[in-house]
Amino acid sequence: MTTIKDGLTFSDVLLVPKKTNLESRSQANLKTRFTRNIFLNNPLVSSNMATVTEHRMAIALAREGGLGIIHQFNTIDEQVKEVEKVKKSTATIIGSPLSVQPNLTIREAINLMKKEGVTSLLVTNERELEGIFTHRDYLFEENKEREISEVMTPKEKLISARYGITMQDAKAILHKNRIEKLPLLDENGKIKGLITTQDIKKLEYWPDASRDNLGRLKVAAAVGVKDTLERARKLVMAGADVLVLDVAHAHSDLVIRKLRELKQNFKIDVMVGNIATKEAAKDLIEAGADGLKIGIGPSPVCTTRIISGAGIPQLTAIMDVYEVAKEYDIPISADGGCQHPGDVTKALAAGGETVISGSFFAGADESPGRIIMREGKRYKKYIGSASYDSNHERKEKTEGKILKEKIDVFVEGVSILVDYTGPVQEVIRSITKGIQSGMSYCGANNLKEMHANSEFIKITSNGWKEGLSRGEKISE
Repeated sequence: MTTIKDGLTFSDVLLVPKKTNLESRSQANLKTRFTRNIFLNNPLVSSNMATVTEHRMAIALAREGGLGIIHQFNTIDEQVKEVEKVKKSTATIIGSPLSVQPNLTIREAINLMKKEGVTSLLVTNERELEGIFTHRDYLFEENKEREISEVMTPKEKLISARYGITMQDAKAILHKNRIEKLPLLDENGKIKGLITTQDIKKLEYWPDASRDNLGRLKVAAAVGVKDTLERARKLVMAGADVLVLDVAHAHSDLVIRKLRELKQNFKIDVMVGNIATKEAAKDLIEAGADGLKIGIGPSPVCTTRIISGAGIPQLTAIMDVYEVAKEYDIPISADGGCQHPGDVTKALAAGGETVISGSFFAGADESPGRIIMREGKRYKKYIGSASYDSNHERKEKTEGKILKEKIDVFVEGVSILVDYTGPVQEVIRSITKGIQSGMSYCGANNLKEMHANSEFIKITSNGWKEGLSRGEKISE
């Protein structure tokens, strides 16, 4: 008879407290890796679910040092636009600033600025700077059919700088001249970039943000196995920093083939999942995976274990995969199963370098969808990616019409309501403090030490209940 192995999840264990040299929990260093070459300042990642991560969530996570994975449950062009919104949200230097011809009308310029979400336009002729057009140039203008060349600030009145200027010198020029935009020119006077006061303020306000080498926020984008190469090509062109090859059961010949195609065609890191075994980890790493996503059925909106009878409790899955991944120096991400902030700490202690979650972020302002009122309480809808609701909405989007009849689809997910939680920044910072506290209890200064130092103790159901919060909070 085959020996049946024990499978543990987060509520089955606690971390054993150990001596710490930290004087304050805030000293714990949260820097980590999502994949082989993608470094983060925070281990929190928002999942690629239609009710969790679009550009607003991805921007918020990246500003706090984490990462958002733009979901793939839309058209390729829609997903590309979401990635572009993240990349355009801030930059050290805008490498390709929006430029227009001088014969554009004021009305056309205004419409373009509204569409692109900008407050000014560089006016160029064959890349040679001729002026700048801002909202102040048309504030009281009644004739919107005039050409912008008639009202713009001309080149001779503009303050510009040579491309390659340091950020400190650029700040000094902006401050001295009381201007908000600094065009950057090459040695031939051609426009090469743009620095804005708004971007500088964002850089300084979020010093720990996850940024690429141009100062833009990092963003991940998910792809499936159907239109893999076409979708990936456009996402890479849009500036995605990492791709996530996302399939419910990734230990398959098809996924391995798609992974190899991605690695052969693009110079970009690819995270692959979901898996839960050592064998899957070895096969995917050897096929080129730069990171592994762990979790078969632990999510509250996933019914895989109930319907298929397959899965591995999340803590055991993380520990098993980590045992293989560490030999290859490939980071793993725990996807799902965390119900409490302490579960995040346990997932990291077990070997995770990041934790992907939908449930923690689905109720925030930045998640897609409206706030729902029910019996005086506020909620947001959290839909499993393999649920009937998700499939129905996806089919409606694809066909461009409302479907009243029930569609024939196999599902492994459900739709639930989660509490509205307000700005996601508060959610992130609350969980982050819990992680740092857990690191302190493990006697670790960083995640690498946490992996080495952590010791789990198995507990009974009564041991778990003993630590639960009880009683009413006394108001002061």
